[in-house]
Amino acid sequence: MPNDRIVPADAPHHRKYDRLIAAARVLPPTKTAIAHPCDFVSLESAIEAKKLGLIEPILVGPPARIRDVAAQYKLDIAGMPIVGSEHSHDSAAKAVEQVRCGVADALMKGSLHTDELMGAVVSKTDGIRTGRRISHCFVMDVPAHPDPLVITDAAVNIAPTLDEKVDIVQNAIDLAHALSFPEVRVAILSAMETVTSKVPSTVEAAALCKMADRGQITGALLDGPLALDNAISADAAAVKGIVSKVAGHANVLVVPDLESGNMLAKSLSFLAGADAAGIVLGARVPIVLTSRADSLTTRLASCAVAALVAEARRRAVSVSGD
Repeated sequence: MPNDRIVPADAPHHRKYDRLIAAARVLPPTKTAIAHPCDFVSLESAIEAKKLGLIEPILVGPPARIRDVAAQYKLDIAGMPIVGSEHSHDSAAKAVEQVRCGVADALMKGSLHTDELMGAVVSKTDGIRTGRRISHCFVMDVPAHPDPLVITDAAVNIAPTLDEKVDIVQNAIDLAHALSFPEVRVAILSAMETVTSKVPSTVEAAALCKMADRGQITGALLDGPLALDNAISADAAAVKGIVSKVAGHANVLVVPDLESGNMLAKSLSFLAGADAAGIVLGARVPIVLTSRADSLTTRLASCAVAALVAEARRRAVSVSGD
């Protein structure tokens, strides 16, 4: 992230990410297809994540370009397999093919546009979609907040319907379990904590909570609608007289739409010094979406999150026998 963010002087910066990385390092490295790693940031991320034992990179891109970047920046890619491609769109398609063939257990965005990679992911003929809606989660390390915060969806679904929000919420819950949250407490956010037809997001929040009551969403405590203050501040919840296990203690925040989620995540980043590891869920494998503006710690944390999600999926498959 850029250096002009405000970080509290006494904030325990990166401590939550350090714990995520430590948890992922005890696992076998996750075979990760990196789509078009043709710049310094992409290759640095692959090399450093490999050094930590988080991933086993498979570089997918034009071999000459990859080697030129490595030589220019004196990056050691010895021993990393390269799957050749002609251009960025071809890199995305061939990275996805590594998943379809069972070679890779995760995807990572390199120096190509997000739309190019996601276009290959959701292809009706050669993609890796599942029955779930694909959604994005930020895992936020907010220095002044005691626990990591999951925010969804701030990057993929622009104006999700109620049915789509069911999958968005379930994806976030499954992520929280993969990250070993002791208890998953989901706040469905709106501008207020009362239900009114004048604010449709409050009605959808109430519906999602009732769906959880009926087992249509599982694995977490849900409450909503909740305004942001009474979702994360016990004092604010008490002042409003809201009594629930979620209010004041939420660790998953579900936003009404992409615009509000994007503004919330960036507000935390630029005003509270937070870092935001990004992961896409709902496909066959976790997908790491990093930005060139992300710090190396954030990029490594994103790899750690993907490794933990991939391990959770392996355990689930082992239990189900599929």
